[in-house]
Amino acid sequence: MRIKKLNIIISLGLVAIIGILIAQLLWTKQAYNLEDRKFNQKVNIALMEVVDKMTEGKASFTENPVQIIANDYYVVNINNEFHPAVLEHYLKTEFTRFQINTDYVYALYNCHSDQMIYGKYMSSHQEEPSEKVIQFPKHKNLTYYFSIRFPDKTTYLISSLRFWYLLTFALIIILLVYVYSIYTIIQQKKFSELQRDFINNMTHEFKTPLSSILLASEALNKQELVQGNSKLQTYTSIIINQSYKLNNHIEKILNIAKNDASGLSLKPQKIILLPFIQEIADTIKQKNENISIQIEIENNISILADEFHFTNIIYNLLDNSIKYCETKSEILISSDKDSKGLYLKFKDNGMGIPAKNLAHIFDKFYRVNTNKSEEINGFGLGLFYVKKIVQQHNWKISVDNNKDQGITTTLFFPF
Repeated sequence: MRIKKLNIIISLGLVAIIGILIAQLLWTKQAYNLEDRKFNQKVNIALMEVVDKMTEGKASFTENPVQIIANDYYVVNINNEFHPAVLEHYLKTEFTRFQINTDYVYALYNCHSDQMIYGKYMSSHQEEPSEKVIQFPKHKNLTYYFSIRFPDKTTYLISSLRFWYLLTFALIIILLVYVYSIYTIIQQKKFSELQRDFINNMTHEFKTPLSSILLASEALNKQELVQGNSKLQTYTSIIINQSYKLNNHIEKILNIAKNDASGLSLKPQKIILLPFIQEIADTIKQKNENISIQIEIENNISILADEFHFTNIIYNLLDNSIKYCETKSEILISSDKDSKGLYLKFKDNGMGIPAKNLAHIFDKFYRVNTNKSEEINGFGLGLFYVKKIVQQHNWKISVDNNKDQGITTTLFFPF
């Protein structure tokens, strides 16, 4: 069902972005056509003004003296003799007045020689006109006229629509980023499902022989021969204890995989910190006599938390402090408050964590590569589990190296 919903969302998003892109392209095309019509209108009005000034308003025409022969080619009927210098002056004046800032080529018809002459290339980037001569075709039905062409009209119109093209380009980039993001999400989802299936299969395959080992070991431990021999009883106890430890690791992996798929189910309740943590510390000290746990937490400080998972958080943090200490483990648990919330700190005298590894210690299956880590069994899931529970409660957790020795882990509970 989730995969189907994801496919629907991806398809709708893709269709929406493609639709917006198509609409943008259509708007850009429409804007170009509108700019083209505006340009033709401005040129037509400017040339009409040129005709009016050159004839001093005395000439009469039965039809529009300005004819658009092609998209960038115009023929203008003067219907009277005129001088090329005067024409050039009025063209410059009117084109400047109507803000037609693009290159153009003009030529006039000489009825005596029956040729188009005096063709000039007028550049908007040059103070003096170019002497390059351009040949123009003759118009059969006119006698006194000139022709004008705009060779860079398309470039000029495109440059006036820079914003539209930049917007279209930005939409194309967004579409490509969206497609790449969707591809990455699908690949990550496939990898996550493959990883979860592998973990589930692996752990289930381990549990079957492990259960057999536990049953056989417990049955063996009850035999009179074993109970009467202290050395054999020690060996069977080691087998049973290590089997239970391995079983706990497998259960932890299974729970992590299940929680990744369905999420954790929390049951928050009020917990008074001092007696709660004191009880956990006493339990740990019974199993590990060579440790010191000092608690400096104010009375009656309480939080809302899932009791089972919060217990596991405390156990994991204290267990790591004990395991990664090369001398007698000394742990200080303290609390602090400010205007933002409550801070619960776990300071130890362990071996610390290299600064380059601090950012990764909460990653799944991540373990700091040290000699001590190789001696300690584990899968790198303890702190990942802690981080997951903290996030589910909307708390925050951070780890910092102490100035002298060890680390300080801080849990932050916002008010």
